[in-house]
Amino acid sequence: MTRRGVLLFAALGLIWGVPYLFIKIAVAELTPEMLVLARCALAAVLLLPLAAHRRALAPVLRRWRPLLLFAVFEIVLPWYFLNSAEQRLPSSTSGLLLSAVPLAALGIAFVMGRRDRITLVNGVGIAVGMLGVAAIVGLDLAGSDLVGVAQLVVVVLGYALGPAILARWMSDLPGVGVMALALGISALIYVPVVLLTGGGLRAVPSPPTIVSVVVLAVFCSAIAFLIMFALVAEIGPIRMTAITYVNPAVAVVAGALVLGEQVTVWTIVGFVLILAGCYLVTKPARAVASSTSVDAPDYPPQTAP
Repeated sequence: MTRRGVLLFAALGLIWGVPYLFIKIAVAELTPEMLVLARCALAAVLLLPLAAHRRALAPVLRRWRPLLLFAVFEIVLPWYFLNSAEQRLPSSTSGLLLSAVPLAALGIAFVMGRRDRITLVNGVGIAVGMLGVAAIVGLDLAGSDLVGVAQLVVVVLGYALGPAILARWMSDLPGVGVMALALGISALIYVPVVLLTGGGLRAVPSPPTIVSVVVLAVFCSAIAFLIMFALVAEIGPIRMTAITYVNPAVAVVAGALVLGEQVTVWTIVGFVLILAGCYLVTKPARAVASSTSVDAPDYPPQTAP
């Protein structure tokens, strides 16, 4: 990997590891739907002019149906349920459980027509990854909040399905146009949601909450997507998937240092098992390692948390 690739990888690993911390801070004052609206609106305001300058909007709008599906499954649903889950669970736990996205992506890829066969190594990876999830949910959390865990299941499925939609129907479209429009659409969807639920602002948020929203929108969304596109161009979409192994570690460290969240033995055990499982699940068979089928899209298996 080139020096530029290393710097991009390190930057994205850090940026996508800290959203859980800032979400935890923000949802102490904002409703989950209000946080989604604020984050999407600000990120869209930043990305839409750039996408328009690059003439990346018109081609994407011509495929508005898959764009709408992508926005719903990658942003509208996951970001709401992630925000809601973090009202119940530690931020580090959310980051750890979302590292199981590659496990869900394997099943979704097969449902959507994946041509690769599951090897023995992949099967072992699924089992190991599930053991890691069980260690965190059953032993670390001790079943303390299964509602929060269920909400994270929705997030995991959404993050696995969103990139599959991109790979299937929009892999040839400019990424900045896709993300700018998806964020804009998501913001528009949440305007009536916030109004109807009464989830809007009732008072001026505190400085930590304002900073959290700005960081989530500017750094963890708009800038992160631009870094992601540059990293994919630099090292390719397959090697890019290794970012999945970095984000949870950053989330655990950030939660422990800033919020004082407890890191137990079972947190570490579950983390190691999930990452080992993801590595084995995403390890292709030698005979098809060079395949350019649906399993090697122009997008990584997860976008910003």
